[in-house]
Amino acid sequence: MARKLPIGIQSFEKMRRDGFVYVDKTAYVHELARVGVPVFLSRPRRFGKSLLVSTMRAYFEGKRELFEGLEIDWLEGDGTGSWTARPVFCLDFNGADYTREDGLEHKLDELLRGLEEMWGDDWSDLPAGSRLRRLLERAHAQSGHRVAVLVDEYDKPLLEAMGNPVLEECNRAALKGFFSVLKSADEHLRFVLITGVTKFSKVSIFSDLNQLRDVSLSAACAGICGITEGELTRNLGPELEVMASKLGTDADGCLSALRAQYDGYCFHPSGPAKPSGEPDERRVYNPFSLLSALTEGTLGSWWFETGTPTFLVRRLREAQLDPRRLTDGTIYATARRLSDYRADDPDPVPLMFQAGYLTVRAYQRRTRRYTLAVPNGEVRDGLEECLLPAWAPGYSEARGTDVFALLDLVEAGDSDGIRDVLAALFASIPYTRADDPFENYFQAIVWLVFTLLGRYVGCEVHQARGRVDVVVEATAHVYVMELKRDGTAAEALMQIEATGYADPFSADPRQLHLIGCAFDSETRLLADWAER
Repeated sequence: MARKLPIGIQSFEKMRRDGFVYVDKTAYVHELARVGVPVFLSRPRRFGKSLLVSTMRAYFEGKRELFEGLEIDWLEGDGTGSWTARPVFCLDFNGADYTREDGLEHKLDELLRGLEEMWGDDWSDLPAGSRLRRLLERAHAQSGHRVAVLVDEYDKPLLEAMGNPVLEECNRAALKGFFSVLKSADEHLRFVLITGVTKFSKVSIFSDLNQLRDVSLSAACAGICGITEGELTRNLGPELEVMASKLGTDADGCLSALRAQYDGYCFHPSGPAKPSGEPDERRVYNPFSLLSALTEGTLGSWWFETGTPTFLVRRLREAQLDPRRLTDGTIYATARRLSDYRADDPDPVPLMFQAGYLTVRAYQRRTRRYTLAVPNGEVRDGLEECLLPAWAPGYSEARGTDVFALLDLVEAGDSDGIRDVLAALFASIPYTRADDPFENYFQAIVWLVFTLLGRYVGCEVHQARGRVDVVVEATAHVYVMELKRDGTAAEALMQIEATGYADPFSADPRQLHLIGCAFDSETRLLADWAER
């Protein structure tokens, strides 16, 4: 009988009582509780933040039976005093419509009413912050124990209000008044954990609550969410074998495919390390996509399809960020830049990192500079599919200009059809102001089109000088293409012949197409095309 994988399960108690496979992260819970300082953790959506909050809740509520056999069970020793039931305020900001003007107000009231019913009073006539303080005092006095405050997805009200500056500022002010109470209520607090996707630098929990420790880029917490490859092979070996059989490969081949598609997230340059200091793997898998793939036995775009990053694509387009930089290792940032996000900041990089569309690729200690890139195949492919319509608004399956239409033409040897698809795409490029500094539309679209095509046929898009621009290898055809901006197709063909770009295919039995094309940067049109 197949084991139960916890796809979408966010309750630690349900997971343990109902026999779901659990990848043990309780050593992190032990260490966070032992240190006891207020903590903030940023991780992408569906990365296990809610499960971490639920696990911390079960720990502070003293439910030791749920932790039997896990690392924390022996780390706590005999358990004397460690498993005492304490008051826990779990403030979950999921499950509300924050696009409404009163959405956050209603959510805060709902959370506080539940706590007031639990602790036997009603302060609904007071502001939300004052109600929270009264509750902390009451819970401490009645129980004799300080309170653990666990906040899940604190930034939901801000992320959902993006694009509405008035509502966003209103929600920010409400959160400021609510969370600022935690700074002055330290004597009533045993522990504070706040999770979210983004760290909004202007929200009070990061300015007023200055004792809050941000562990988002900490080596000690690099593996607290997500699944390392060691955890995959130790905990999910049977599922790996079953998936390998479905894919017609062995366990190593299946692991290699999973690694390319879902691994690659890095939240510290040295990679994850267990709380004991024992080194672990350098990067982590997206848990939602990994578990979904093992359950279905196929490599799908599970995480990306649960939330298309429309707002991020818009930010990228507005910021005029060349999409080629997402994969070529030329996006840089400092730790401070990655940790703080301002809604009025036109730079999309911090938000892309925090939201999981970029990750740490390298770190230079001397300059303290991080190099960023997309983490894996799932994110790369999903972003490219979203970016092409943004850069070329005329991109449309109905017009026959999608990548699958191009694939059919490439396999059929229809170079005239390929020309028509590219011409339609280039014609859809929007005109911009004369002082617009972004001049790479042509190159960006070519890169996006042929990178997407490369998923189905052999395809290379070169950027360095001295190499052919595009090589496409289909079943019965090979295309060697040279692209010229503000030149002629004849010049492009001459360059192919003069430099011997096609020589590697001279003995190839497939039909060889040498294509020169020229793009007019003023009209933004495909101006010339020639083939030999």
